[in-house]
Amino acid sequence: MFESVGWGEILVLIVAGLFILGPERLPEAAAWMGKSMRKVREFATGARQQLKDEVGSDFEEFRKPLEDLRGLRNFDPKRAVTQHIFDGDEDPTGLKSFQGNGGNGGNGGAKQNGYPNASAPQTKPEAESLKPGEKAPVDPDAT
Repeated sequence: MFESVGWGEILVLIVAGLFILGPERLPEAAAWMGKSMRKVREFATGARQQLKDEVGSDFEEFRKPLEDLRGLRNFDPKRAVTQHIFDGDEDPTGLKSFQGNGGNGGNGGAKQNGYPNASAPQTKPEAESLKPGEKAPVDPDAT
């Protein structure tokens, strides 16, 4: 319920309560708040138990599909396609387990995650520049 409230916010609320209520009424307010929270918790537990008693075994029939849907919510589409194509193999290329000794600190030019180092020089073929007035070559198969 209060997952987003940190210790700093709780401290600010306590200090604000001390200023607003004063030191003589603050313990009474804290006791009232504790009793109220206990009652709310008891109501929630009672409602949950009453629902479980009334629905009974039918509740278990609905729980399984809901758990399946909850599992699909965390399922990444990219991971789903990869697992479907490679029959569940998480590392079909085998690069994650590659630990060769290629002179780059013992990792063979590969990082832990299987991708090449960004510091490795990339070589690209040099494109020939056109002379003034020369037309660019056209590949009829590509168009």
